[in-house]
Amino acid sequence: MLLTVVADYGSGDLAFAEVRQRLATLLPTAEVVTVPVPAFDTISAGFCVAQLAFGEGPADRIIYANVAPRQDRDEPRAGNAGERLAAARLDSGVLVVGVNSGASLSFLAAEGVPIRAVDVADHGSQFRSRDVFPAALADLATGSLNPLGDVLPVGPPPKQAVAYTDGYGNIKTTWDSAPAPAGTQVRVRVGDRESSATVSDGVFEVPAGAMSFAPGSSGWNGRVFYELLSRGGSAARIFGNPPAGTPVEIM
Repeated sequence: MLLTVVADYGSGDLAFAEVRQRLATLLPTAEVVTVPVPAFDTISAGFCVAQLAFGEGPADRIIYANVAPRQDRDEPRAGNAGERLAAARLDSGVLVVGVNSGASLSFLAAEGVPIRAVDVADHGSQFRSRDVFPAALADLATGSLNPLGDVLPVGPPPKQAVAYTDGYGNIKTTWDSAPAPAGTQVRVRVGDRESSATVSDGVFEVPAGAMSFAPGSSGWNGRVFYELLSRGGSAARIFGNPPAGTPVEIM
């Protein structure tokens, strides 16, 4: 079993190691890998979850998403309560288990995947992803906690916005169609920064030092998302390292 943990603990953070140990106790044969996203960034988490869930891979895999900013309610919370745990089983057999926070599960829901409640406490520890949720995940993985509960309301993901920034500084967006014919020079505004870019059919179809806006390496169910790539540089740095959700305007 391949088990991928998408969380905002921080690359190399102690939290990843503690969650890994807990999962090793409950699912000792699972191969666990980790994908860090920025703190409280449910959009990046949701984008990664969908890319992994819909992408090619073994049917016997789980994506465990935990970005829980506890922003669903502003008033004080007793018992370290927060957003509740949810899950989805895709037709492919892939199991997604994650906190229903922000856009963490929005990209799945937008594709018609029902997001269902998991019957587990939403409180009991400041570190629920280590102390509370893994046992429910293991029960779902082994089939001892089924069926899932009621379908939960999940908001839509942002349109024409930053979705995720990779390690090269390429900005993956939620644009899924060309804003202009290939070869067109456009001005791109991301937040309060602007730069020129060439709309192209491939991210590297520009000379060194130039910016492209083209179908990138991410997408699912027949959709391919566009990304901003500065050939030999960092699009993220040029645009001021915009957080996920920042609008991407083509002018």
